[in-house]
Amino acid sequence: MVGYRHFDTATIYGTEAALGEALAEAFKSGLVRREEVFITSKLWNSEHEPEDVLSTVKKSLSLLQLEYIDLYLIHWPLKFKKGLEFQVKEDDFLPLDIKATWQALESCVQVGLVHAIGVSNFTVEKLTSLLDYAKIVPSVNQVERHPVWQQKKLKPFCDAKGILVSGWSPLGSPGSFYGTKDVITNPIVESIAKKHGKTPAQVALRWGVQTGAIVLPRSFNPKRVAENFEIFSWELSEDDMNEISRIEQRRTVLAEMFCNPTSGPYKTVQELWDGDL
Repeated sequence: MVGYRHFDTATIYGTEAALGEALAEAFKSGLVRREEVFITSKLWNSEHEPEDVLSTVKKSLSLLQLEYIDLYLIHWPLKFKKGLEFQVKEDDFLPLDIKATWQALESCVQVGLVHAIGVSNFTVEKLTSLLDYAKIVPSVNQVERHPVWQQKKLKPFCDAKGILVSGWSPLGSPGSFYGTKDVITNPIVESIAKKHGKTPAQVALRWGVQTGAIVLPRSFNPKRVAENFEIFSWELSEDDMNEISRIEQRRTVLAEMFCNPTSGPYKTVQELWDGDL
């Protein structure tokens, strides 16, 4: 057993039922107690109607076989027609009312179904708008973050507002349809890894943790799963951190499929990311 205790899932991933079965078995066997694990799930774009939020949370709880979810996020600042997943057409977008969605999530906190709420893929501008009316400040903003996309604008803003940054694709998600090898093959990352006798993946994850963020690595390889956990007994030096800060920046996931020129809230990727590319 490596020691991971944070499980990140979402309605759209289709993994809540399998995770629920694994958790139930672990609790029953005494391997871990409920309070020793942290479960994150997310509200998909087709479930933004306030009356759908509560039922979606309850469905996730049923699949996860839990009484509460530790952290629940708005997956994207987008709204689709009911029942849609990724393959959306131009007329499948609906007007977005994040305020109404957020207020419904705040109600879920009030009744104890979720312990904390947050967002995912929100920019500084979108967070600023949310903070204008939020009674509960988002606990987390889960975004793409790694040495090749360090979120140099967003991370300081979230720090100042008391919002934790959680980095998806902290290794660039090589092998996925949206991923890149540019993180683990970056010459600076490779050089630092060689100096410390570590893997490039370990350097990227250590950088994420050392900059005060949450990292969410994913691997199906047992050896790499174990390696990804071995980042706590050593540190990157100030020179290492400075070198990484000089890496040329490029957002990997532009999410062009969520933009269109005639409908929906974002006509271009520049609008989706508020120019932070």
